[in-house]
Amino acid sequence: MRDRARGCLLGLAIGDAMGAPAENMTAEAIAARWGPVEGFLTDDPAGTDDTEYAAFSALLLLDHGHDLTSDDVADAWLEHLAGRSGGFPGAGFSELGTIENLRAGLRPPASGQHLHSWSDGLAMRAAVHGVYAAGDAVAAARLARVDGAVSHHGEGVHAGVAVAAAAATAMAGAEPAAVVREARAAVPDDSWTARALDTATAHAGDVARLLDAVVVRGYPWTDLGPEAVALAFASFLAADGDPVRAVTGAVSMGRDADTTAAIAGALAGASRGADEIPLEWRETIGVVTGRCLGEVVAGLHPVELADRLSERREVRG
Repeated sequence: MRDRARGCLLGLAIGDAMGAPAENMTAEAIAARWGPVEGFLTDDPAGTDDTEYAAFSALLLLDHGHDLTSDDVADAWLEHLAGRSGGFPGAGFSELGTIENLRAGLRPPASGQHLHSWSDGLAMRAAVHGVYAAGDAVAAARLARVDGAVSHHGEGVHAGVAVAAAAATAMAGAEPAAVVREARAAVPDDSWTARALDTATAHAGDVARLLDAVVVRGYPWTDLGPEAVALAFASFLAADGDPVRAVTGAVSMGRDADTTAAIAGALAGASRGADEIPLEWRETIGVVTGRCLGEVVAGLHPVELADRLSERREVRG
């Protein structure tokens, strides 16, 4: 199980770093610039807010475990993030909106009700809940809702819940199709996220049809939670859980590529374990820089967090 935990968080960090240069680009532009994506796109790949917020949520699980409440999450955001000077380089609109709401005195769920409440900001960090609640999709989904109530609402929460439930299922060694079924079962049938997952399942092997079906044309931003979930899960399915193909496939599709590749990498890493991720990729991932969130996460490594989450789960539950 520890190898799967390491695979999940390494896969997340690798996908984040590999996808970052392609963020907000189209599939056509990515192909024109780099050709087929086969690995990192720059000589100095680095993680973004996706990895940092995942690390932050992991710390909350280490502190509180299954007793985590939305008030605990809000208090941690206020203590470690809201008072941070120097801004939040690379942070998403949803997280910035949350911080402003918390600074204004709002508490969850009101703190997560802002103009970007449907973003993929919870989905990008939610795999850690699946690592902690390995094999228990219901518990992982509940933890994601607790976490997400602080920063998201509606579809933004549903997208994160889907990722958490999927990661928990993948951690137990389920086949990719079963992983997606558990994600689908965790969200409301009448939600945009549910429809996105259905579309991902239907068009996983056809990138052009998938993009045509899920991409919201004419909207200026690419960080829509249901869209990101659809692209990430489709890449995971098309790769049959293989970490290399899942991550490179997600990056190749563009859009919010750091997040979609992080989610696909997390699911594939949980499914296959760290040993199935190329050693060169694993060795490229260093400690979290803290560029976005500062010293609270700076110096943490995905492998360290995976091991600590595994130990916390095994010893204290």
